[in-house]
Amino acid sequence: MLFSIVLLIHFIAFALYLAYLGILWPTRGAGPRSKMSLYLGILLLITGVVLVYLMYPHVNYYKVVPKTAAFLGVTVINIRFAEKELSRWAYYILLGLAIGAGCIAIFH
Repeated sequence: MLFSIVLLIHFIAFALYLAYLGILWPTRGAGPRSKMSLYLGILLLITGVVLVYLMYPHVNYYKVVPKTAAFLGVTVINIRFAEKELSRWAYYILLGLAIGAGCIAIFH
């Protein structure tokens, strides 16, 4: 039950992050930003670690390691651009990392 709740929180945070990036699409990240993206990135990292902890020792490391690296990259970029607008390259990298992590999660 706990695993399902954490997985649901992880999925909702991911969906909200993609929605947030979708809202920034017309300006490619140059518009106003909020701290929500940083909080969602940290939430994704924390729930991901908790999911691995709950599944140990039956963990698919070939999926976990790249996803964790992708969300760590998302968090680092959000920290770097916390007080200013995203550059175009940073926006595309965030979008690519988020979609890439989602693809890793759904494919076997």
